[in-house]
Amino acid sequence: MKEQNNPHKNRRNMTRIMILLTGLMFLVFVFRFSSIMITKKVNGENLSEHVDNLYTRSSILPAKRGTIYDIGGNPIALDATSYSLIGVLTDKWSEDKETPAHIVDKEKTAEVLAKYIDLSESEIYKILSKDGVDQVEFGSAGMNLPYSTKVKIEEAGLTGIIFQETPTRLYPNGVFASHLVGYAAIDKELPASEQTLEGLMGIEQAYNDLLKGQDGKFIAQKDSQGYVIPGTERELEKPVDGKELYLTLDMRLQSYLETLMTKVYEEAAPESMVAMLVNPKTGSIMAATQRPTFNATTLEGIDQKWQNLLIEESIEPGSTFKILTIAAAINEGIFRPYDTYPSGSIEVEGGVIHDFNLVGWGEISYLEGFARSSNVVVVKLIEEMGFDVWESYMKAFGISQTTDSGLLNEATGNYNYDYPLEIANTAFGQGVTVTPFQLIQAFTAIANDGKMMKLQYVDKVVDPETEETTKMKPEEVGTPITKETAALVLEYLTHVVYEEYGTAQAYQIDNTKIGAKTGTAELVNPETGMYYTGYNEYLYSVVGFAPVEDPQYILYITLKLPKNNEQKNFADYLSDVFKPMMTRAISYASHDEEEKENVEVSVPKVTSMTKEEAITSLTEQGFTSVSVIGSGSQVVQQYPYEGTKALVNHKVLLMTEGAMTMPDVRGWSKGDVLKIAELTGARFEFEGEGYVVQQELAVGALIDTQQTIKIILE
Repeated sequence: MKEQNNPHKNRRNMTRIMILLTGLMFLVFVFRFSSIMITKKVNGENLSEHVDNLYTRSSILPAKRGTIYDIGGNPIALDATSYSLIGVLTDKWSEDKETPAHIVDKEKTAEVLAKYIDLSESEIYKILSKDGVDQVEFGSAGMNLPYSTKVKIEEAGLTGIIFQETPTRLYPNGVFASHLVGYAAIDKELPASEQTLEGLMGIEQAYNDLLKGQDGKFIAQKDSQGYVIPGTERELEKPVDGKELYLTLDMRLQSYLETLMTKVYEEAAPESMVAMLVNPKTGSIMAATQRPTFNATTLEGIDQKWQNLLIEESIEPGSTFKILTIAAAINEGIFRPYDTYPSGSIEVEGGVIHDFNLVGWGEISYLEGFARSSNVVVVKLIEEMGFDVWESYMKAFGISQTTDSGLLNEATGNYNYDYPLEIANTAFGQGVTVTPFQLIQAFTAIANDGKMMKLQYVDKVVDPETEETTKMKPEEVGTPITKETAALVLEYLTHVVYEEYGTAQAYQIDNTKIGAKTGTAELVNPETGMYYTGYNEYLYSVVGFAPVEDPQYILYITLKLPKNNEQKNFADYLSDVFKPMMTRAISYASHDEEEKENVEVSVPKVTSMTKEEAITSLTEQGFTSVSVIGSGSQVVQQYPYEGTKALVNHKVLLMTEGAMTMPDVRGWSKGDVLKIAELTGARFEFEGEGYVVQQELAVGALIDTQQTIKIILE
């Protein structure tokens, strides 16, 4: 009993037990630790993988979206960066009072910001005074800000104002074949890491897979500070930049067409307009636009009309369609130009068809009937050739068939062909619908010896890394008529222009003989489902071929439901676009390269103009190559300077008020590159002789005047 109650002995026993337990625990720990070190697993879980996952970071290396150029190498669409304005209201991110990370003075902040965004001081102050939020944005007024605006706001020294960078697409020419070129933007519904530019309309959408390239990635193990851990494995997958597209559009002609169309659209106030200039030998679209239109950079005006009217809307063409009817009749050998017929009206099963003046012009020749745009003459012709034969010609010309444009939502049109009256109506372009793309493609057969050419808007695709070039070849899609027939149609079209009774006299131009045909198509009122009955409620149109001896151009223009008809009529409005546009196109075609090189003119003053106004002014003077430096909208410097004598084929540089950005100088001469140095103060180092084949600074990157930019010439 005494031994059991001996406290000293009890403590010794307890100590032994504790030591034994501790030793056992240590042995278990050593065994477990050794097992983990050897197998690198815990409960079947691989610890190495967990460590890798903990420290491994993957970074997306974004690919550069391919630049879109006109046929002369002038940029139409290129990558850029815009900035969105954010105001921080909470002080929980501020480390100390001396360096606050939030807005302290709301009144001053509102006063400064009102100078640079489209909101008043009171509107901005109201936004900054919101309760219960950590930060605020400023709606559309605070989005898509250029670099120059960002810099000015930062220079004001405001606290709590931060900027979020957003990849964006810059369209330096403003309104420029906007529905055809389309636009690209980011999907803001996606997480920031997945936001990339995607083509949403036009060529940007049709060629999105080629343009967007392939993003790369960089995988490495990084510490908590974001630094790469030395000695760890790294994986680099380089991005593949998108292909570059060179379009068939000619900036000189496109800019001029936009100017003419805007003027007429504002004067005539129509529901819509369309214009296309095409080379019938190749099918190349050299200029194309519509009204309403939009600015692809700001998207201003896009809500007025989403449709690309060139290919998405089918219309009844009216009397321009008679060109195809006459071509079919000539090809069938039944058009006897000097035979006569009684004009005015003709009975067909189901009704009576009248000429547009109801009474006609008495007994006239078939050729005069064509020049006067007689409905009766073309109805007689399709009756003689047979309705089945006429339908076969419409199909041969591609009517009611896709042109395979590659553009989204292309319409194919159709025609009613069940009853004799319906069939007769198709002879003069009623009861048959076509897109401008279809109609002009059919007209290429008239201007190209009977061979119908597929319309094309891409000239070539270039890989920016390898310089590999894929040139688009002209594609013949049919031969609906013979060469001899095509020549006769062109000859007869001159009667429409130059005979005293011709309906296209208003479209004569100086120094060049043309062929042309007008159209006045009835329109269906969408509210009633019936044709409009008002005096000017039509779709007016004209198509011209020039020079008529060997057409280099087809120009097609439409004017739908013009409202202002007191000062001018539809022919005046259409000719206000047709005559100067066709004259300009022919003047470009008629001068060979040697003559162009010898033309010297005085450089106009374009500073203080918008980029669009400046480019238009220079192209009107004859300058063929204009490049823009900077991300702003207003020209602040130019080279050559105002009043300087310069050759029209020499490059003109414009600098905007935005950040100085590097243009694409590939293909430039050394002298042209040095113009950038003259204008910006940039420093260049040249290697080789000849023309630029490679530039060290990427297109669109900021020009740092303290660094030397390497240029390689060959």
